Amino acid sequence: MSASIQRESYLRIYGQVFEGDANWKALNVPTGDLYQWNPASTYIANPPYFVGMTTAPPAVSEIAGARVLALLGDSITTDHISPAGNIKRDSPAGKYLVDHGVEQKDFNQYGARRGNHEVMMRGTFANVRLKNMLVPGVEGGFTRHLPDPEPVSIYDASMQYQSEGTPLVILGGKEYGSGSSRDWAAKGTNLLGVKAVIAESYERIHRSNLVGMGVLPLQFKTGESASTLGFTGEELFTIGGLVDGLKVNFAGPARELTVTAAKSDGTSIVFKAVSRIDTPQEVLYYLNGGILPYVLRQLLAVK
Repeated sequence: MSASIQRESYLRIYGQVFEGDANWKALNVPTGDLYQWNPASTYIANPPYFVGMTTAPPAVSEIAGARVLALLGDSITTDHISPAGNIKRDSPAGKYLVDHGVEQKDFNQYGARRGNHEVMMRGTFANVRLKNMLVPGVEGGFTRHLPDPEPVSIYDASMQYQSEGTPLVILGGKEYGSGSSRDWAAKGTNLLGVKAVIAESYERIHRSNLVGMGVLPLQFKTGESASTLGFTGEELFTIGGLVDGLKVNFAGPARELTVTAAKSDGTSIVFKAVSRIDTPQEVLYYLNGGILPYVLRQLLAVK
């Protein structure tokens, strides 16, 4: 085939590639500089990451009186935290979809609904194989709204805690956040109102993602764990020295923070945990409430 024929063939095939077929041309295209969110969509929703954001980051507050949303063991993967599989009809995400007129046959999977935070936050810690030691003998996305004894969904407990103004923490074991680097494992944790995760060790990327979503990763010192310290998950946690510790972090190395776990009998367990905000840049992310507000503030500063 000659070069001229090849060129004509190329132009004929690709010259109209952006015109589309009749279905494409019939689509209603909104105008304007801002994306027009469809409030009825169960696939794409306007995320709340910038709601109430100010041009200057607010002062970081200490974490005090936090309840445990989940007491977890070793090797909690990002799929335990943010499953990508099927959505159960009786799960918080399934109920949300039913309430919005979606039939079960059209539920699809969590992975397909990553653009809707309402679905994804309801699916956080909703893996059917999750074992939360606050509800022994129960598998799935359940916990307790303390001090109540009855199991409830992790999502419902989170919403109730947040309505009460109660911060939350997650207690984990070794290799917390292992597996694929799933961004929603950190996003969902943030949206559930979790302010800190205290674990024995972290998967590298998930630790970074937690910081990027404004969640404080703390690490038990070597030889200590939720088990060795005798935690039941019913304690109230206060993390002391966070604000001063962040200032020290500008120098680079991680710093130890004092954590107090107050028990219902009036006694307390006091221990040191290592801040895993590892770099000065990560300090900036955390001070801004996460990487998304940080980047937006940087863009606004350029203008």
